[in-house]
Amino acid sequence: MQIKEIQNEIVDEFSMFDDWMQRYEYMIDLGKSLPLINEKYKTADNIIKGCQSKVWVHAELEEDKLVFTADSDAIITKGIIAILIRAFSNQKPQDIIDADTDFIDEIGLKEHLSPTRANGLVSMIKQLKLYAVAYQTQLN
Repeated sequence: MQIKEIQNEIVDEFSMFDDWMQRYEYMIDLGKSLPLINEKYKTADNIIKGCQSKVWVHAELEEDKLVFTADSDAIITKGIIAILIRAFSNQKPQDIIDADTDFIDEIGLKEHLSPTRANGLVSMIKQLKLYAVAYQTQLN
């Protein structure tokens, strides 16, 4: 499935909920289904800078596609990174680089996060795209 299709799916899922408490609960559930990072990758190198909570992300190239695993010590943050990984994992690096992140605004995520969590969200997106740039360079 293409990134845009996955993003549209996520927007549709979030639109089913009437209020933000239900959306937060859904994000927490998504966090519980996150493909967890191997403990050996929970290192300072894999921590996303700019997040209030600890968020570790690891990327590997499998058959020309980036596969992300992650974890966080905060349940909401774990849900946020789960949404991003769902959208960007198992995609080609160039597709990740080219993808927009408008779906974040469409589900209203940024406006319902504290300023520090919103900054963390931006940092997470930036880090996933940086991984994509690094791996795309290796492919060229």
